[in-house]
Amino acid sequence: MCIRDSFETFTPAEYAAGAAADYQVIDVQPQPAIPGAKWVNLSAVHGPIEGLATDAKLLLVCARGKRGYFLQNRLKACGYTNTRVLEGGVTFNQVKVKFQGKIPPEEIKRVKGLGCLQDKRYPDRFNVRVITRNGKITNEEQRAIAEAAQRYGSGEVTMTTRLTLEIQCVPYDKRDELREFLAQAGLQTGGTGSLVRPVVSCKGTTCQYGLLDSFGLSEKLHERFYLGYHNVTLPHKFKIAVGGCPNNCVKPDLNDLGIVGQRIPMVDPAKCRGCKVCQVETNCPIHVAKLENGTIHIDPAACNHCGRCKGKCPFGVTEEFVDGYKIYLGGRWGKKIAHGHPMDKIFTSEEEVLDIVERAILFFRDEGITGERFADTIDRLGFDYVQNKLMTAPVDKDAVLNKTVIGGASC
Repeated sequence: MCIRDSFETFTPAEYAAGAAADYQVIDVQPQPAIPGAKWVNLSAVHGPIEGLATDAKLLLVCARGKRGYFLQNRLKACGYTNTRVLEGGVTFNQVKVKFQGKIPPEEIKRVKGLGCLQDKRYPDRFNVRVITRNGKITNEEQRAIAEAAQRYGSGEVTMTTRLTLEIQCVPYDKRDELREFLAQAGLQTGGTGSLVRPVVSCKGTTCQYGLLDSFGLSEKLHERFYLGYHNVTLPHKFKIAVGGCPNNCVKPDLNDLGIVGQRIPMVDPAKCRGCKVCQVETNCPIHVAKLENGTIHIDPAACNHCGRCKGKCPFGVTEEFVDGYKIYLGGRWGKKIAHGHPMDKIFTSEEEVLDIVERAILFFRDEGITGERFADTIDRLGFDYVQNKLMTAPVDKDAVLNKTVIGGASC
């Protein structure tokens, strides 16, 4: 214990060594911020505090110490004889409070925001969600996750539908140690809340049907919007998926914003010989390529731009293509499924796509209502209105990001 000009304190070193182990932590910050601690409103202390005996051992903790000193003086005047101020407060100390009995709902909600989801089978066990880069992790990261699961959890690791990993059955009082261990390996937890969620991608980069570099694009989306917008609260969760082709293996049209690779055939009818067995017609998986009056015809409204007809005609009818991206807005799965609306334009550059994604997130933050998904915003305002705003309207990014938005996601 140290005495500073009549103030009785614990230094950070003393606290770390356990000198305050039998003291009750009193949170003296302007708002409650220490899970499990009793919060005291400094401005309301004019006498003994209900529930705190005057001889109780009390550790007064604020941001750095100043509010703690003020409270200590007031408590001494009220007859309290055993108070200590934690020097440096929460700025220079890791202040932890053990819960007595059940973990309160507000604490369960708080740690959920850090990617620690309560395991419903146990009152004090959590499944900790580890973020990947759209399902990709290195061998070193895999080893770190496996070791973390062994040290702090049950030894089991499960996968989520958004290509993150969850370390199972981590005790509540081990969650911070686990997160610190993962951070040393460059890994982070999260993936919950009213935020841009982890980006999902198929393996279009390596798949025989892939029409775009889905790994590369999704990693850019991850860096720019999952990480870059990590502190930007939205009216609800916002999910992004990248599909390499119209096979839709990761269901881009069931995400708030989905991107699908496209290969649009530029048919040259002058080269068509009217073959009895047309290879373009034979190889069209959705049967929209038809030989009509001796000439191949592909209905542009029905073609899904899968690119499977490329190179099939020996005379070069389908040699020329335009590669691009189709963007879906307002998809959602779950209890209330909504299929995303395809934007009218097929985008031909990655920069255009990234710009539309950012505009969509900013639009949702600006014009969405707390608790509604992007699909609900589009239904309320109309798809044409939303599409026009994303395509042509000027955006005051700073103004939108400086707005106060309350998130409505419960998971």
